[in-house]
Amino acid sequence: MSYPLQVEHVTKQYGDKTAVDQINLQVREGEIYGLLGANGAGKTTTMRMVLGLIYPDQGQIKWKGQGYREELKRLLGYLPEERGLYPKIKVSEQITYLAELRGLSRKQADANLRDWLERFEVPEYYNKRVEELSKGNQQKIQFIAAVIHNPDILILDEAFSGLDPVNVELLKATVKSLRAEGKSILFSSHRMEHVEELCEHICILHKSKTVVQGSLREIKATFPRERVLLETTQAVNGLEGLEGVSSVTKHMNGYELRIHHQDAGQRILQHAMSQSAITRFQIMEPTLNEIFIKKVGKTHE
Repeated sequence: MSYPLQVEHVTKQYGDKTAVDQINLQVREGEIYGLLGANGAGKTTTMRMVLGLIYPDQGQIKWKGQGYREELKRLLGYLPEERGLYPKIKVSEQITYLAELRGLSRKQADANLRDWLERFEVPEYYNKRVEELSKGNQQKIQFIAAVIHNPDILILDEAFSGLDPVNVELLKATVKSLRAEGKSILFSSHRMEHVEELCEHICILHKSKTVVQGSLREIKATFPRERVLLETTQAVNGLEGLEGVSSVTKHMNGYELRIHHQDAGQRILQHAMSQSAITRFQIMEPTLNEIFIKKVGKTHE
């Protein structure tokens, strides 16, 4: 199996503070790998080391099987959380210049930019200044800057922040298409539902250490199912008193129950069937957000 990005036993310290402690991760070809953690957990330091901007104190990072080299400028693409476009410079001038820094000719950079603007259905932005664009459209241009040189490895940090739902779906579809093209993508986000949709493998960092890592499906299987969704045609009474039920929340079209053990699910179903027809009954697997809170001990910031 091909792993274009390998992070092996990597540690980074600043004085007496350990920012990253013995992190390991491997991103396959054609994979979106989720890197998660609260602020200060070590995500940004890890991404900066992956980008070759800073070096680990211990361990090694391999890009396509090799260490740091000049070719990384062409190999890597980076969408930072902090936006870094110059507001008063035209999109065309700015993006083609950034592409030239990545090794493209001006002609190829211009062609790639026009292709991406067409793909995002905004060809008219070619001659606009960045400050003339909405925040969401600035994000599209920043995304184009990250992929203009067709990198093999992409680091996306909060790629969808500041976008409306339509543009979130557009960029998600774009990221999925890049995965289908065989790109290796390291994806960091505070939006757990995006990670669940896009990532097969994840790593959760907490205070510089890895606390959860592996296949998201396998990780979920190790956590208990503690939530039941119940939708009925008529009101159901007495759910709170059933053995194993810790709480009941009434929603517009049904109930959400917290349970101590999965066995309580069958008691809930039988009790509800005795009073109403059932339109939905589901013992839910834990969400990534619930797993994150259990392992990190607080909501993400």
